[in-house]
Amino acid sequence: MTKIVQRIIPAQAAQTLEASGASSLMARLLAARGVTEANQLSINLANLLPPNSLTNNPTMAKLLADAIQANKKLLVIGDYDADGATATAVAVKGLKAFGANVGFLVPNRFEYGYGLTPEIVALAATQNPDVIITVDNGIASVDGVAAANALNIQVLITDHHLPGQVTPEAACIINPNQHGCDFPSKNLAGVGVMFYCLLGLRAEMRERGLFAEKPEPNLTELLDLVALGTVADLVKLDDNNRILVEQGLRRIRAGACSQGILALLRVAGRQPQSTNAQDLGFYVGPRLNAAGRLDDMTLGIQCLLAESELEATSIAQRLQDLNVQRRSIEADMQDGASLSLEEINIDNQFAVCIYQEDWHQGVIGILASRIKERHHRPVIAFANAGDGLLKGSGRSISSLHLRDALDLLSKHSPDLILKFGGHAMAAGLTIKQVDFELFSQSFEAVVKSLITEADLESVLEVDGSLGKNEMTFATAQALENQVWGQGFAPPLFYDEFEVLNQRLLGEKHLRLSLKKDASIIDAIYFNHAEFLPDAIQVAYQLQTNSYNGSQKVQLNLRYVAT
Repeated sequence: MTKIVQRIIPAQAAQTLEASGASSLMARLLAARGVTEANQLSINLANLLPPNSLTNNPTMAKLLADAIQANKKLLVIGDYDADGATATAVAVKGLKAFGANVGFLVPNRFEYGYGLTPEIVALAATQNPDVIITVDNGIASVDGVAAANALNIQVLITDHHLPGQVTPEAACIINPNQHGCDFPSKNLAGVGVMFYCLLGLRAEMRERGLFAEKPEPNLTELLDLVALGTVADLVKLDDNNRILVEQGLRRIRAGACSQGILALLRVAGRQPQSTNAQDLGFYVGPRLNAAGRLDDMTLGIQCLLAESELEATSIAQRLQDLNVQRRSIEADMQDGASLSLEEINIDNQFAVCIYQEDWHQGVIGILASRIKERHHRPVIAFANAGDGLLKGSGRSISSLHLRDALDLLSKHSPDLILKFGGHAMAAGLTIKQVDFELFSQSFEAVVKSLITEADLESVLEVDGSLGKNEMTFATAQALENQVWGQGFAPPLFYDEFEVLNQRLLGEKHLRLSLKKDASIIDAIYFNHAEFLPDAIQVAYQLQTNSYNGSQKVQLNLRYVAT
């Protein structure tokens, strides 16, 4: 059951925004998302939170500047998702621009798992680095940092994940979510933290007079990668992150971005000059992630670092092929999951734990997300990791902090979870295969203690209805040009329509003609093949539709009330 709730619009904020020049509609939408003043909408880089306000960033800058001046060998160790890949690319490109001797290493998901483990340190040591720099990982790598320290390899951690009770003994850590950090934005992605690291490094090298005889690196050239990682990692798009994303999108639209992103847009059938945040999240991110899910994220990072169109296009096509393969695997897994879920009375459960022997480790996170969306419950999907172990990937609902729930469970049953980590909405873990049933029961009990039955009701927030004069191509274009995303949701309107006609597209989508008052408008309902009744109440997005040279406005139906 889905409950429709209209967002509250603070009247004073809406009036202030409209008085500053926003349209009446945009003022309402922005006010409902917490924007109270026009300066929150500034996308000027000068309005970014200052780099030195990120705890330990000045110290990190000094250590990196020392290492670069001493020509020490730096090794970036990343993560195998889109945030980790973009953070690695930003680190390598940025540090090279400062003259650093730098390489990178990313753990293979299937061989090493996540983070700076002792095994990854041993592999890194074969390259004889003087300094290891982690991106999008490291805050929980107590044993890995200890292993590096034992080898006299200095470790510098850049991360954004929540810390555990014990902090690694690294030479320096920058992480807006570490204990004691008072950086105003806790929502930087891993790539955002690395970008801030480079901003701090440039300030330090400037102070040392190292740019007296050579130009400073232009770090804005990295913002396309920062935008991609920020959107793909689903961090909250607060004021600071929206600046980073908007600036990155402007570079992509102008073609002043990495060859890899341009190539990924092309293979996805998207036009770079009209790219928006949703394109990064739904088209580019998944193709980049396919490398880490099915192969090795080294391939994705190589795409982002490619210097020629030819090289980038070749790698992007390989990523496209992997994404097609991922979709096929995911479809098979969803079929298997549907059969398994039929045997479970989900309505009486607060959480879902699900496992099949043949499921793919790299795709269980997507599967968990799909089941969570369908049933509005925390879901953990498991795959066989060999050696009697299961790897789990979890997705949660807004009322349950998933990592905290796993932390509580580990305190109740210390031997049940071998390792875990993550965020409020997503987490990963490892358990023994023989403990699956016990874990499922224990996780259900913990979730039941933390949320109520009311939390299991899906809530769809909408922005009210659109007037006839607002349902236009110009309005749709203005909405698409605004940065929307996690924590700053794209507008979703709610209206009643008469269905004039409808037909199937490709046997899986509905193409409709709808009427409201005296206005007729086209609509599309993706992945819905059943015809709708003559009168419908729907939640929809207003979109542009450019086809064969014609530009029209259409509704993208997202939910039909039954």
